[in-house]
Amino acid sequence: MTGWTRALLIGSLALNLAVAGVVAGAFLRSRMGDHPPPPRAALLDPAFGAWGPALSREDRAALRAAFSAERGRVAEGLRAERADRAELLAVLRADPFDPAALDAVTARLSARMRERFEIGQRLVRDRILAMTPDERRAFADRLEAAAAKGSKRDGPRPGG
Repeated sequence: MTGWTRALLIGSLALNLAVAGVVAGAFLRSRMGDHPPPPRAALLDPAFGAWGPALSREDRAALRAAFSAERGRVAEGLRAERADRAELLAVLRADPFDPAALDAVTARLSARMRERFEIGQRLVRDRILAMTPDERRAFADRLEAAAAKGSKRDGPRPGG
């Protein structure tokens, strides 16, 4: 297996685990009450990305409700993804190894992750569009504060 193929595979699997964790976390939060995730966890949420830390309690509740409406579509994608991961294992164990089969299964996995990401981004956009001008300004202030906090935590960049 070439270096770039291995890196793509590892990255794809890591992102799959992150997405599965986010979905499981959202499910558990919806069962355990209205407790927003800590800002650091929200930063790692691939569906909400950089928006996550700036979401208010009300935003999160609205987004949970909107996400719930997408539950069937997401669950279907997760079932298909499990089948793809099983196929990925078979491809990796196959002898002779088939790089084209690896490319096909990783492309499907990537497309499924992209679809979930796009669902999250659409839901956040819809929430922003529903905000009043004052709510949008407050959201922008929280987003700016979260970005400033994140850049302080990250420290100086190498070579810069």
